[in-house]
Amino acid sequence: MTKRAAILGGVRIPFCRNNTAYADVGNFGMAVKTLGSLVERYDLHGVELGEVAFGAVIKLSSDWNLAREAVLSSGLAPTTPGFTTARACGTSLDNVALIASKIATGQIEVGIAGGSDTTSDVPIVYSRAMQQRLLAVNRAKDAGDKLKAAVSGFSLGELKPSFPGVAEPRTGMSMGDHCELMAREWKITRQEQDELALASHLKAAAAYERGFFKDLVVPFRGLDRDGFLRPDSTLDKLAVLKPAFDKTSGQGTLTAGNSTGLSDGASAVLIASEDWAAKRGLKPQAFLTYSQVAAVDFVHGEGLLMAPTVAVPRMLDMAGLTLQDFDYYEIHEAFAAQVLCTLRAWEDADYCKHRLGRDQPLGKIDPAKLNVNGSSLALGHPFAATGSRIVATLAKLLEEKGSGRGLISICTAGGMGVTAILERP
Repeated sequence: MTKRAAILGGVRIPFCRNNTAYADVGNFGMAVKTLGSLVERYDLHGVELGEVAFGAVIKLSSDWNLAREAVLSSGLAPTTPGFTTARACGTSLDNVALIASKIATGQIEVGIAGGSDTTSDVPIVYSRAMQQRLLAVNRAKDAGDKLKAAVSGFSLGELKPSFPGVAEPRTGMSMGDHCELMAREWKITRQEQDELALASHLKAAAAYERGFFKDLVVPFRGLDRDGFLRPDSTLDKLAVLKPAFDKTSGQGTLTAGNSTGLSDGASAVLIASEDWAAKRGLKPQAFLTYSQVAAVDFVHGEGLLMAPTVAVPRMLDMAGLTLQDFDYYEIHEAFAAQVLCTLRAWEDADYCKHRLGRDQPLGKIDPAKLNVNGSSLALGHPFAATGSRIVATLAKLLEEKGSGRGLISICTAGGMGVTAILERP
């Protein structure tokens, strides 16, 4: 018999632009602050949890055991296990599903899922040639051989450092380059993208003003709200921005205003069985009921960020639901164009028939139910932190409503998608 996995709540630090407030903090520092805040919020000092699943996409080699190390500094019992994961932008939603699955099958009663990412404190490594040279020096048996290995054939070019890339290894193209192709395929205009971006900022600003984020965002490093938020943004301001990716063809539509910026931040969610929650006097906000992943063949022509269009209908079939059976839709805004491509694909009869194998299109969603408190364009997108940020947001929305159902859709690098359904009976 399976147990229901309850979302009890979540916290995050404000997301900020890279090389600003968190430039010297790194994933470990942000993870400790976020986990520690969750421990404070739910009085978990010294409590042994079943598992902590915490991920990061861009991390130092010393952070190979990030989850466990963060646990040891969080205030949780040191006997709490932790494991570190990565599935690009879907990392922490994956972690929520992993923890929920362990609860559902009785392996654990309670766990934390989350993620942290920095594009400020990035791993900078030597060139491949220098790496091989240093390894050869290390293998050499005596001083003479070490000296020979160190200097033989050496060139100054070997000292050139290598920074993490944002290009897809299989194509050499950035995510933005791929999304430009998607926007052209689906005929997404610059105006449509800017309108969606503006709506995200205005909705997020309104949510802050009414206090929605008060218990979800904990102040850190002098910030008490996200560094990307532009409540004074307008369509006119967005319209003057130049293309950020396709800068030469005259057809580029993705700009810094309708694309997420490089971000630093962390988030985490507490998940438990109903019995564990009841014993501690905690009430579930919502339950994770379904989750699904999918991948597309972007190397041979499919849109890099279109995998959620495949994952969602599979998940709907599992749940016996239609696309319209939701009170809220949380679609991660990697780019405004990517959100619009996803929605257009679900409305397209040809795509739904030939790619998804469905007799009818999935149809339209009510735009009033989409990202009602803003999303990544306004709040920021630390890769591994976005999924748990969205889960905490949606769970609170469902709690406020009293009952209902919400859909989560996240596209990721590598042509994958991670999706989930939260419900509150």
